Amino acid sequence: MRSAAADLFTAISVIRRTARRAARQAWAQQPLPPAQSELLRLAAARPGITVADAAQELRLAPNTVSTLVGRLADAGLLRRDRSARDGRAALLTITEKAKRQLAEFRDLRAELAGQALAELAEQDHHALARAVPALLRLSDEMERHEPGAR
Repeated sequence: MRSAAADLFTAISVIRRTARRAARQAWAQQPLPPAQSELLRLAAARPGITVADAAQELRLAPNTVSTLVGRLADAGLLRRDRSARDGRAALLTITEKAKRQLAEFRDLRAELAGQALAELAEQDHHALARAVPALLRLSDEMERHEPGAR
């Protein structure tokens, strides 16, 4: 089982790297560093998340996330609003500019992946479609077994 898991994660890593590289080469804009991209996607998925919660979710130190927040805010991609409950806490939301960039990058990546998928045999299409629910369940199980999991 351990060997199969290692092979699976190798394949997933190769696919992610290849997809990211292809999209970055095709994208007209300067891409964000991976840590900034992850924080931006997290803030898009969870508007109003605090820096502390984002740090915990991303498994990064709070001061690292604060630095990322500053860079993204300076770029006009992230907004920091003070919490009404705790004035010390910053609530993170993405800007309209960030929403457009995330959508453009997601669409470009999907288009490039779609082109590659079109070259695969139909049986590969079916195998990949059937694998998605199992991969999501695997992710849930891994999260459930993480140290300090909720």
